Amino acid sequence: MSDCSINNMVDTTIEKIKSLVDVNTIIGETIKLDDGTAIIPVSKVSYGFASGGSEFSGRKINDENLFGGGSGAGVTISPVAFLTVNKNGNIKVLHVEPVSSTTEKVIDLVPDVVDKIGSMIKKSDKNLKDDKK
Repeated sequence: MSDCSINNMVDTTIEKIKSLVDVNTIIGETIKLDDGTAIIPVSKVSYGFASGGSEFSGRKINDENLFGGGSGAGVTISPVAFLTVNKNGNIKVLHVEPVSSTTEKVIDLVPDVVDKIGSMIKKSDKNLKDDKK
């Protein structure tokens, strides 16, 4: 068997894919803005590979080192969201793609609803204090 076996092709393909896709591909580098806001990109990574070949073991061949084969791979990187962190520590998720489920929509709305309820309570407390004066 030669050094160009199907196992070597698969191993090489997997190693090349590993070198392309790491954690920094999924959670990108933080981008800092002048106002103190940090933006963190989040991506979805999909990859696959295929390979095939033959060692010509069923034929009578003079050269034992003959090998035929091929391999291929594909990688798709799609941005899905951005995490924003403002100078006060508030975090928001900004989706790039449309949110797919009702549950995700509700989860995305929770921080805004909590902020609005909190501001309504503060406003109500202030009005009560003003009325007592």
